[in-house]
Amino acid sequence: MRAGGRHHAVWAVLLFLLALLTGVGAGREEGGGRVRLHAAGLLGDGAGTLFPVPPGLAGGASYLPGSDVLRLPDGRLRYVPPGGSGPVTVPPGDPGALAAAARTRAWLGEGAVPGSDRAERALAARSLLNIRLLVLPGGAAIAAPRDRWDYVWPRDAGWMAAALAVTGHHPESHEILGFLARTQRPDGIWEARYRPDGSPVLDGRAPQLDANGWFLWALWVHARTGNRWEDARELWPAARRAADAAAGSLGPDGLPPPGADYWERETLYPNLGTAAPLRTGLRAAYATARRLGHHREARRYARAASRLDAAIGRRFAPHGYPRTTRPGSGADAAVNFLAPPFAPPEHGVMRAVEETAGRLAAPNGGVVPGERWPAGRDVAWTPATALFMLSAAASGRGEEADRWLGWLAAHRTALGASPEKVGPAGRPGSAAPLGWTEAIVVLALAAEEGGVPVPPAPRD
Repeated sequence: MRAGGRHHAVWAVLLFLLALLTGVGAGREEGGGRVRLHAAGLLGDGAGTLFPVPPGLAGGASYLPGSDVLRLPDGRLRYVPPGGSGPVTVPPGDPGALAAAARTRAWLGEGAVPGSDRAERALAARSLLNIRLLVLPGGAAIAAPRDRWDYVWPRDAGWMAAALAVTGHHPESHEILGFLARTQRPDGIWEARYRPDGSPVLDGRAPQLDANGWFLWALWVHARTGNRWEDARELWPAARRAADAAAGSLGPDGLPPPGADYWERETLYPNLGTAAPLRTGLRAAYATARRLGHHREARRYARAASRLDAAIGRRFAPHGYPRTTRPGSGADAAVNFLAPPFAPPEHGVMRAVEETAGRLAAPNGGVVPGERWPAGRDVAWTPATALFMLSAAASGRGEEADRWLGWLAAHRTALGASPEKVGPAGRPGSAAPLGWTEAIVVLALAAEEGGVPVPPAPRD
């Protein structure tokens, strides 16, 4: 997959210039200080019927505990009946609404809701219920219920699958992984995003190779946490293609090529937002292959993971794990992808995580994705902020994880949904709920309880 020498460099420059001219690669970013909130929460039947709750209708309303049934300020209940075409408003105590609430509580009870106290468990339950509604029939896990966000980004979907897996909701996790397997290209990679029907959105965005790492990691977490190795065997053809593509992407220097990272912007140099997930994915592929008895593939993925690990140590570590291998590219939240629960703790990585959190701090208490984040420093990005919570929780730094959780909880919408952004005044904005942030929060709370396994470093 990796083009060689001058030819590759020319194409990288052309792609970069195209991104600047057209805005391709800007991802879900709105830019500037535009952080208007588009939804405060969700109503749905858990079977594909989905309705965002406008912020103006959220005041004084609250969900019945453990449910998607909304209690309005006057006591009436609003919910989506099974198979219904839209929300209905019914009197308090309506049997249909109470039955709907009982179904969601039963679904939560099929797994384990993480959290050390009632408040944390309630927060985790809301995140899980939001993820459940964002997973449409067939496993299409959309990023958020809003135009231009209502697509499946393989990255986000992989994280949502992992969050469902660590809480014991393996049927839904399996469904997401199946969708990703069906949409995978023959060469083993994924387009940047897909429609819920599985068709790719071909809008000029380059494929984002980190998806390979996240798919392989999510599949291993799914199988490892639920002893679902038959699911892994079923999805092994897609996993093998993904791992082969990841291994094949490594150049003579041991790194994947430049490309679009989770910023959805092309980089002219190899970036950590791709290299780190591929290291995680190759380690997960090694572990999965060994467990399934594919020993030749396991050895190949072990060698690739070791090469990539060494290259990250040579090219990123001496500079504090910046966004790219170019000097001066700035600190990046992707350093968390090298920390637990993706790898055992390493002193240099943990020091870089701590330093990066300070360098990315936004005035409102959250963080931005990187020092050179083009949208400025006044608007915090909740997935980046939640990543620091995750690495702290998985590393046993409970007080630090609690501080990040406190900030994230305080900046949810009135109905407890995680927004994509938090504006300068501390108000939630952009799309909500954002599935990626909801998933990271669930994983962080599970990690505090030891519920997120760490892919093993391979033995060649």
